[in-house]
Amino acid sequence: MNPKIDAIRRPVNQTLLIDADDTLWENNIYFERAIASFISYLDHRVHTPEEVRGHLNRVEHTTIQSQGYGLHSFRKSLITCFEQLTDQPVTTEKHDRIVSFAQSIADQEIELLPKVAETLADLATRHRIIMVTKGNPEEQHDKLHRSGLAPHFSAIEVLPEKHTEAYLSLSAHHACEASITWMIGNSPRSDINPALAAGLHAIFIPHDFTWVLEHEVVNQPPDGQVLLELPSFADLVRYF
Repeated sequence: MNPKIDAIRRPVNQTLLIDADDTLWENNIYFERAIASFISYLDHRVHTPEEVRGHLNRVEHTTIQSQGYGLHSFRKSLITCFEQLTDQPVTTEKHDRIVSFAQSIADQEIELLPKVAETLADLATRHRIIMVTKGNPEEQHDKLHRSGLAPHFSAIEVLPEKHTEAYLSLSAHHACEASITWMIGNSPRSDINPALAAGLHAIFIPHDFTWVLEHEVVNQPPDGQVLLELPSFADLVRYF
């Protein structure tokens, strides 16, 4: 990774593929708060909070494989985890309380990360910008609408998973020229490593609360490709 490449703007008309959750707006922090409330409510007499969280991570991984991403999947994971760890019947009252932890995320206002709105507006005057996220399409389109950022994107892609094949397919669909296409995001697992493997450049913008299931060692870029690590979204204007 070379974050110190001269900050000279690339030529205009680059293609910027930009992640949404925890790149444009806060997301995982609300899940972390809901999980903390869930663990406190479970108040397990044997397992530590850390053990409960580890179990929930494993349940989420399994649930995602069958249910995909989004709040529906998260609610299912909370309920399954509770059922597996509790030694008491899951009453209607308890079920509703567990569902309320996920609902608190749905009720959360969109909170843009610092200087995202003005930076994205500036970038859109010089480059083609495509939002590339994953999750529940209805939820992601709703968040984008509420964010006020939709006019800056030439296309919106909500993928079931962000892996190398998905980036190759997306690049072909949008006629992306690899030498001028950049994937920008906070997740090594979904944004950076598979984009590099698909022959694209990548820009890693770490987030303090990136979801644990998205953690992965950031790969070195293959020859001829560029990987930058920037401290904030606003720093993109120094390069583009």
